Amino acid sequence: MADGGNSPAFLDVSRSLSGRAWRQRPAEAGTIRAHMQALDLDEPMARALAARGVAADQGQNFLTPTLRALFPDPSSFMDMDTAAAAIIDALQAGSSIHVFADYDVDGASSAALLVRWFRTLGAELPIYVPDRLTEGYGPSARAFDTLKARGADLVITVDCGAAANEAVAHAAAIGLNVVVIDHHMMREEPPACLAVVNPNRPGCNSGQGNLAAAGVVFVLLAALNREARARGLFEGRAEPDIRQWLDLAAMGAICDVTGLTGFNRALTSLGLKVMSDWKNPGLRALLAAAGAEPGPAKSNHAGFILGPRINAGGRIGKSDLGARLLSTDDPDEAKMLAQELDALNIARREVETQVTEQAVRRVEATGAHADESALVVVSGEDWHPGVVGIVAGRLRERWRKPVIVIGVDAINGLGKGSGRSQPGMNLGRAVQAAWNEGVLIAGGGHAMAAGLTVAADRIDELRAFLNDRLSGERAEAVAQDWVEVDALIDPRAATRDLFEAFEQLAPYGPANPEPLFALQGVQAREPVAMNGGHVRCRLVGPDGASVRAIAWRCADLPGGKALLAGQGGLNLVGRLKADDWNGRRGVQFEIEDVADPRMA
Repeated sequence: MADGGNSPAFLDVSRSLSGRAWRQRPAEAGTIRAHMQALDLDEPMARALAARGVAADQGQNFLTPTLRALFPDPSSFMDMDTAAAAIIDALQAGSSIHVFADYDVDGASSAALLVRWFRTLGAELPIYVPDRLTEGYGPSARAFDTLKARGADLVITVDCGAAANEAVAHAAAIGLNVVVIDHHMMREEPPACLAVVNPNRPGCNSGQGNLAAAGVVFVLLAALNREARARGLFEGRAEPDIRQWLDLAAMGAICDVTGLTGFNRALTSLGLKVMSDWKNPGLRALLAAAGAEPGPAKSNHAGFILGPRINAGGRIGKSDLGARLLSTDDPDEAKMLAQELDALNIARREVETQVTEQAVRRVEATGAHADESALVVVSGEDWHPGVVGIVAGRLRERWRKPVIVIGVDAINGLGKGSGRSQPGMNLGRAVQAAWNEGVLIAGGGHAMAAGLTVAADRIDELRAFLNDRLSGERAEAVAQDWVEVDALIDPRAATRDLFEAFEQLAPYGPANPEPLFALQGVQAREPVAMNGGHVRCRLVGPDGASVRAIAWRCADLPGGKALLAGQGGLNLVGRLKADDWNGRRGVQFEIEDVADPRMA
């Protein structure tokens, strides 16, 4: 059995059409009973809470999180008080303060939070975002030289800088003060600067390691308020109410795929409520550019509508567009930036589709996706480095093993790649080992994602090195690759009421997965293959009850083929999604996996 015999296969599915086993999400019986009694929940909801690690006394804070109950003491973060004092010192001295941000949503949101706080005190904070293709990630000596030439006295780095020891040392050498606000893994020895605030810094006891950078910056704003209040800076003026910017903190948390538990869950849940008013001109303009209607904001707005458009600026356009959009108060500028980002996102999707199709053909021609190799490494000339990470993620979902996609520049003979991993396989550690052994020019990352630069003539060597390095982790990763089911329902029970009951668990993300429901013995009727490889159909149960359904990017895979064949007697796992098209208030079933009992 796939997990060594600890859990029985759910509906006896030990191997679905995607090769995965199913099980009911594990939950402790005593905790389930405690949630049922304390919160007046039915068994499936109480089980879902317990299965997400919510202890018996944490249920209320999980379902209705508040800042009052969960906001951490800013002083619990190493260097937070020092950082706040240094920033207020510079503000009072009239120094030129600049923010240095990563190009992605978390960096843009972090920068916008600082810009908006400073603006309430009458100061404008210039933003610097490096071009990822020409300058690379994070701070560099070149960037600090540029900021010094622009007259900067203090640079606050957000969503970057914690591992930039050499660049920060250069800043000190040219007389530039630096405060680092970050959340990424870092070396034991921090950069030598005024302050390094990072919940993942060795020795930091905040317990907030799941925060995105925007969450850390939000706590910094509370520290800045406290420091400024102590110095009398708010006499005669209103103190900034940082709660009005919770939407930006939520954007960072969701789009950086952080663990939505504890304080981070409160930030995200309350941030989506603030976002629902659509008062941020940039978010409102971007929603309009995407053709979406304003209304209650969900994780889907941040993760699938707004986030990809903001990221498109850094991937294939101008790196600072996202930060400018989220920090502007000018509706006309917001509209212009939003339209530019939407156009870039369309171009990004076209490039991504082309690279994905080429990569799939290349790998499946060799069979590397289906053999016993630990990972897939695929490369192609002139594949845009701005999309290789997205493509790697798509292919990892398709093949259920780590994938590295490399775009090779034929002129300079260099490949820039990005990888995505499976739970149980530490890709970042393997890439770091490849760099340590001299196989890579540059490389690093974390367990689930990594980036690298490699000479084109060493890609085969890299593939062999990583396969050897990860081969010992493959069996455990396969054992962990369960489809975890929250509840068995039938099509008649797939209702809006059930969907809304489980929506109490939202927002979803790592450590709080979206509920998965199983349907047993259903038939796919009226199946239609759609552009993009999606399959739409109606799932009909033995009693004739049905629910509308869709399966993404699977028409050429075994599960999609079974749906398109109109096969009966299928077991399916999926998510319930709101279906409000044309005023309809219903649900559709978003299929995650398909099993045919006759082939189990």
